[in-house]
Amino acid sequence: MTAKVLIAAWLGLALSAPLTARAAEDPPADTTLAHDQAKAVGEAVKRDAKVIADAAKTGAKQVAAAAKEVAAATQEGAQQVGATAKKGAQKATAAVKGEKTPPLPPPPPPPSPEKTPAL
Repeated sequence: MTAKVLIAAWLGLALSAPLTARAAEDPPADTTLAHDQAKAVGEAVKRDAKVIADAAKTGAKQVAAAAKEVAAATQEGAQQVGATAKKGAQKATAAVKGEKTPPLPPPPPPPSPEKTPAL
């Protein structure tokens, strides 16, 4: 009879362990909550990517505008350097020939505010 009691006890313990382990587990996760969270994260990533892309586009436009202004100022500066070099060459030629310095042409008008680069 003791053998029957031992077998019954062993069988009872063997069956009760999985039942108690299942009871101790967390309740099943709510799949709709996980889906909503994943969707919210995905939307936030898309929104942030769009903001970054828009900022990059705006920055590129500003850089292009600044480059255009720099190019215009460089061209204007080059023209002034060329005019100064021409005046210097005229003076040097006149000095070599012993002539009086030729009269200077009137200075160019100051640049208009439209052409002045903004810093």
